[in-house]
Amino acid sequence: MAQGTSAHEFFAALADRVEARLFGVREPLRLVVVGLVSDAHVLIDDVPGVGKTTLVRTLAGLLGLQSARVQFTPDLMPSDITGTSILNLKTHEFEFRPGPVFTQILLADEINRATPKTQSALLEAMQERQVTVDGVVHSLPEPFLVLATQNPVELEGTFPLPEAQLDRFLLRVRLGYPDQKQEEEILVKPRGSRESAPEALPGAPDLASLRAMADEVRIEEPVRRYAVSLVRATRDHPDLQVGASPRSVEHLGDAARALALLDGRDFVLPDDLKALAQPVLAHRLVLSTDARIRDRRAEEILAEVIAQVPVPVEFETE
Repeated sequence: MAQGTSAHEFFAALADRVEARLFGVREPLRLVVVGLVSDAHVLIDDVPGVGKTTLVRTLAGLLGLQSARVQFTPDLMPSDITGTSILNLKTHEFEFRPGPVFTQILLADEINRATPKTQSALLEAMQERQVTVDGVVHSLPEPFLVLATQNPVELEGTFPLPEAQLDRFLLRVRLGYPDQKQEEEILVKPRGSRESAPEALPGAPDLASLRAMADEVRIEEPVRRYAVSLVRATRDHPDLQVGASPRSVEHLGDAARALALLDGRDFVLPDDLKALAQPVLAHRLVLSTDARIRDRRAEEILAEVIAQVPVPVEFETE
């Protein structure tokens, strides 16, 4: 259990550093780190002012990774993200000038404020880890992760992300509000400590090492069967027009391995799958027309699915 323990200690130290700047974000942070360990992209979906951007910038600094930020707006063009070819007046040849996507952690801030055309510029980068400009393919750095923030689509001036792009995100995370005591602590935090850039966490394992550890985490046959049963049950629910895809099974397994690793275990429990069902699956589901009329929510339907699918008897608790 040495590897699992080291990963658990790493997350504890990381969370302590983050919570020195942001209050009450340990559980959402755990999910974001699950995405990083799974080599996958994460969508942070919440109202303005809860610390979405600060969380991403702090995390990148603590991990010592190169990062770039793009503020998505309605007038943002795809080339503003991927880069463009510019004529060199000295050589009279076109040279490629890389855009901000050529980084290790791309903070796509308020991604749903850009038009669908610009949002789609990220699809190739997120899936293939490359961009194509003027017919030439350019590989992105390793690692390459998109940590995107999103405001609820009900707010003015937003464009809902298409299903194809939502499916590229392993997790959708919500930060929520801090409690009363934590919110009071915000008032005593000096301005300088809020604005200073964090130093890299000393002795932290790199993402490649953490991913190798996560690959060693076991998912035993009863737990695998339970994971697939959860996903398949969404396809049979009468209030869902489109249930979770086979890719969701893969993502649920990857996230469960990473979560078990951060908790110091080398095996996945059904409780890991229950904890991850909402952030991994909810944003991939398409409600039926009747469900929309009745104002049902994907999270509510998933809760019903989790309650209905029996837990393997080997893991049942009183």
